[in-house]
Amino acid sequence: MPRPFRFGVNLAAVDSGDSWRDKCRRAEELGYDVLLVPDHLGAPAPFPALVAAAEATERPRVGTFVLNAGLWNPALLAREIATCDRLTGGRLEVGLGTGYVRSEYERAGLPWGSPGERVDHLEHAVGELERLLADPGHTPASVQRPRPPLLIGGNGDRVLALAARRAEIVSLTGGRQLPGAPDGVLRLLSPDELEQRVAAYRRHAAAREAPAELNFLVQRVAVTDDRRAAARELVPHAMGLSEDELLEHPALLCGSTAEMAGQVLAHRERYGFTYFCVHEPALEAFAPVIRELRGT
Repeated sequence: MPRPFRFGVNLAAVDSGDSWRDKCRRAEELGYDVLLVPDHLGAPAPFPALVAAAEATERPRVGTFVLNAGLWNPALLAREIATCDRLTGGRLEVGLGTGYVRSEYERAGLPWGSPGERVDHLEHAVGELERLLADPGHTPASVQRPRPPLLIGGNGDRVLALAARRAEIVSLTGGRQLPGAPDGVLRLLSPDELEQRVAAYRRHAAAREAPAELNFLVQRVAVTDDRRAAARELVPHAMGLSEDELLEHPALLCGSTAEMAGQVLAHRERYGFTYFCVHEPALEAFAPVIRELRGT
């Protein structure tokens, strides 16, 4: 039997405490399973936002999506994670990645480094978090033992190999740095390239006893009676992908509720994705798709 679906929403704006709590409660009402916060300068600080999200809701889990490992000292991050897990009643999931926006590191006065150095830092951070959080003497201690579930996001071979060894959840990012463009400008992988990246992960994970949950972040949800027009609108931003490639890509869900539900089912069949996340602007638009798919 395929793994059941989970659905998350990436919440990136805090206007006030009341509006944040109302938004989180609305996401719970709409059926989202995970409330997520990104890790970017200019976005809310992840851990306070997640604690407030958990206090306002009862059912959803909460998670970072994803922390830029290079912005964090592992010992201090372990303290944040353990505290947040306690304050959320053991509902925390920790997403980690290498980071992809150079300007954020420069604004924070932190070294950007080469791609290899950023992966080195991610590997070091994951190892230190596992060591610290599993230590019976670490205080505060997380509720979930030996640590909260770990999501690792990325596409490269070293990151996928790390995820195969250490992560309960793997997020295939669906994009990679566009050659010759400023850091942080990503090119969307084609559906075939994305399938190849999933296959690469599965090779690394062949020895796992239990398979990881595979995640994908949907970039756009469009309710429309003209799916091709929705894809055509994105072609100028797709860095070389055709309309047909966009129509079969999990980054774009478009059409009626039934059509989008069918696309999600097809993506589970093709790629193995069962944990789908959307951005905050799609909070309401994607909810009918969740209802359509619930229980499948």
